[in-house]
Amino acid sequence: MDDTSQGSGLAWTYARFVVAARWWVIGFWALATVASVVLFPSLGGSGGGSGLKGILSADTPAVQVEKRSFELFGFPLIARTVVVQRDPAGLSPYAQARTVVRAVSVDTGRAGDVKPILGALPITNTAGLFPGSSENSTTALTYLLFGPDTSLGARTRAAHDYADRFFEPRDHVVGVTGSAPARDEQGDIITESLPTVELATLLAIMLIVGLGFRSLVTPALTVLTAGVAYVATFRVSGLVTQLFDLPSPDELKPVVVALLLGVVTDYVVFFCSALRNERGRGLPTRVASTRAIARSGPIVTVAGVAVAAGTATLLAATSPFFRALGPALAFTIVVGLLVAVTLVPALIAVLGDLIFWPSRPVPRADGLVRRLTGRTSARHRASTTRRRGLHTVVTRIASRRSVATVVLMSCLGGMLLAASPLLHLQLGVSFVSALPRQAPIRQTAISAQEGFALGILSPTVVLLQGDAVGSKQAALRRFGTAMSQQPGVAGVLGPGSQPIPVQTPLLVTRDENAARYLVVLDDKPLGADAVTTVDALESRLPTLMRASGLGGTSYGLSGDSATASFIVHQTESDLMRIAIAAMITNLLMLLVFLRAALDSVLLLLTSVLSVCATLGITTALFSWLDPGQGLTFYVPFAAAVLLLAFGSDYNIFTVGHVWEAASGRSVRGAVIDALPPAVVAVTAAGLALAASFGLLALVPLLPFRQLAFAVGLGILMDVLVVRTLMVPALLTLVGGRGTWPSRRFRGTPDANDSVLPSGD
Repeated sequence: MDDTSQGSGLAWTYARFVVAARWWVIGFWALATVASVVLFPSLGGSGGGSGLKGILSADTPAVQVEKRSFELFGFPLIARTVVVQRDPAGLSPYAQARTVVRAVSVDTGRAGDVKPILGALPITNTAGLFPGSSENSTTALTYLLFGPDTSLGARTRAAHDYADRFFEPRDHVVGVTGSAPARDEQGDIITESLPTVELATLLAIMLIVGLGFRSLVTPALTVLTAGVAYVATFRVSGLVTQLFDLPSPDELKPVVVALLLGVVTDYVVFFCSALRNERGRGLPTRVASTRAIARSGPIVTVAGVAVAAGTATLLAATSPFFRALGPALAFTIVVGLLVAVTLVPALIAVLGDLIFWPSRPVPRADGLVRRLTGRTSARHRASTTRRRGLHTVVTRIASRRSVATVVLMSCLGGMLLAASPLLHLQLGVSFVSALPRQAPIRQTAISAQEGFALGILSPTVVLLQGDAVGSKQAALRRFGTAMSQQPGVAGVLGPGSQPIPVQTPLLVTRDENAARYLVVLDDKPLGADAVTTVDALESRLPTLMRASGLGGTSYGLSGDSATASFIVHQTESDLMRIAIAAMITNLLMLLVFLRAALDSVLLLLTSVLSVCATLGITTALFSWLDPGQGLTFYVPFAAAVLLLAFGSDYNIFTVGHVWEAASGRSVRGAVIDALPPAVVAVTAAGLALAASFGLLALVPLLPFRQLAFAVGLGILMDVLVVRTLMVPALLTLVGGRGTWPSRRFRGTPDANDSVLPSGD
């Protein structure tokens, strides 16, 4: 009798349909791929930086203060683009004088057309006159001021034009730097690095899948499926982004690429593993294909939906970045899943055993012998031992009740210890410091910081507003002096203290109803320490103002570090919403699929603990490598949501197979029977997914290296520790009680607990 007739239900109906319509399915995706390339635009890819679109909202307090300052004074004081001159042996007085004269000529309109530059603010460290100078007469800066609508690329080009037009070799111009050129450079680096990341990821996936299946065709099948999903995802996403003018941060595309290639590989591995197992039972190719699709299809579908739902929980955030990232990741997974559950089964039905070429599944005769006699041949057992021996041995040991408690407590203790650095988690925003150390913009920034202070390129502006506040010169000087004495402040430039020839409206409005200060921090710009300093300063301002005689005056902060403070605090406030939404979503998916209350909760907790351990290690490592910078604000939360979703994915796949093997047996019997082959598949898939995210480190920017390490380590910890050790130990200890309200298992061990898995 044809084994396919033994199955019924939606999964079997779908499997038979896909096998029968396999050529139509392949044709559909070929046509859809070509049509997408011809008709739809691609997502992003323009380079040049996207500015802060998609990261900041228009109602950000620091942005509002900056706009109000611009309206009051006629031009900004925040300069995110700086021309740097430096000579460690000392700049000549003439070079310093030329710097000031050229800037003043721009401010007074005598320099001709310098658009889009609105003004220039020259600063030198001569005789330590500028507050916070660490050297004497070695460095000069020209802050270039632009309107708020000037793009990052336009600012960078204008700065280089300014340097080329007004300076000569004797002026010792080092280059152009600042957060605006740095952000612009980040976009270019991402665009330039993306092809390398894609190629390296594909090669790594092909190698891992090829070795896992000892095949040349399986990697090709994976790449083909990933290619179709890639085109569909980026073309449809590009169309939607263009039609609705949605934000698309530069950071989005590499993350989407890593996620897409990784999850598609996962699902290809799951289907091919199922086919290999069915062929190992001695079934004919078409029957084995149908059974593999019918048995793995529901598990893959539910696992994919769990990952999509888990990443979509980022919509619970208020941060524009997370609200852009969440739908993008969820859409990527949905498209990858759709391709995987249609195209892969169709290709399996067409290729059959050719998928595993040049290796071959276990000969059909061995499977038939086992089906007829209930015993396996020596050749079959040898093949099985090579493929699953280690996982079978580990599962048997970990699932012994005498060992399971030790295994579980050891894993719990180690993970809690690894998670402890999370208690000291610090977040920052990376622009200049995110660039490779050898990048010209970062080298120029280092030159500026050596002559002044660490925060010289991203000063914070304090804006005061009140009736005739600008006329209170003595009070304004006292206030500036008080701010300069605060911890983390290197110096303050304010009314009555400027050592440079500038027009009065620079710091005090003509009607004297507003005044502003330039506060230079002694911390790395936008880093965790800078955020802490800005927060402390802001909390102290009311007291300082009253003590200085400026009580009742309104105030506000703007600048890069003030903006970073808002982003960090907004992200931290999103933490609880994202965490609750993610855990509820993943728990619901486990409950719906496993129908086991206690087991679902415990499995979710193992994933949560694994995520915490991963982030703890990541925090400790990067705090040691770059003290004071902190993790980039989005890294721990994006990594946590992804890892939690992947954990549910692997929970559903591995434990789902254990549930299939229940048939009234004991929990340990089903674990020994079904878990090793499932863990083999998950390990191969996890290694490919870890490689996909780990290779994001090829983008030479700090946030990508942090994210690559966190997600790559988290996936490895999940498949090598949680799946291999904790899950069999946990299921064994909880036993049948964990499966309530279902009654899948018997309460006592059966004979199969001590024999080879039934799949063998």
